[in-house]
Amino acid sequence: MFNENSGLIAIWVDNVKTGKYTREQVPKLSNLQEVVWAILDAENAA
Repeated sequence: MFNENSGLIAIWVDNVKTGKYTREQVPKLSNLQEVVWAILDAENAA
């Protein structure tokens, strides 16, 4: 349902990066949490 280009994904990635929320607080809505975590992991590995 969600992909790397989804607006909601961008919002949640930013929320975690800025410390407003933790990774674990990303909702388990469809694949939202999975995609957000994948983006954060990829950025941390780079």
